[in-house]
Amino acid sequence: MNYEAMAADVIHFFEQHSLSNISLLGHSMGGKAAMAVALNPDLPRHTLSNLIVADIAPSKGDLSPEFRSYVEAMKKIEASKVSTRKEAQAILAEYEEDPGVRAFLLTNIALPTSETPHVHFRIPVPLIGESIPHIGGFPYEPTHATWEGRTMFIKGTKSKYINSHNIPLAKEYFPNMVLEELDASHWVATAPLVHAEK
Repeated sequence: MNYEAMAADVIHFFEQHSLSNISLLGHSMGGKAAMAVALNPDLPRHTLSNLIVADIAPSKGDLSPEFRSYVEAMKKIEASKVSTRKEAQAILAEYEEDPGVRAFLLTNIALPTSETPHVHFRIPVPLIGESIPHIGGFPYEPTHATWEGRTMFIKGTKSKYINSHNIPLAKEYFPNMVLEELDASHWVATAPLVHAEK
């Protein structure tokens, strides 16, 4: 699992469904995937109109330790074969104290069915765990790839993922970017959404 492969999958989806004039939004890992879509040389012209990147920069570095712990928590939930969201929540609480972040992470669960009689994740947890070393990376260099389209970066004011060190780098990749701030941590989706049209 890497960002180039994710971008290729997204572009394939666009083509398969004859989509154009797209506004693409991605948060965190999804933000890096969205940036990789915009920078991918195989992206058909005029497919993407707007890019919105929530609380991540096109930089390379190790992931924060909490991401590994989230994967461990998800593995434990699946291994425990719990049958309710409440039980999954209790396991996740051992790893994450913020109820908003727990709720966000649990949007990825599927409740038991006759085919799968326990809570499981819709996302490939083992593959994500194996890919942790690559998730902190970014596949492009600003000297080789830029996107001139409308781009908005959204920074959580209580987050370190977009900062004074990587904002200039983001501008190299996306010269028409604007930066907006939300009073939030990295998990901007858990903050109350208050926006005005720009």
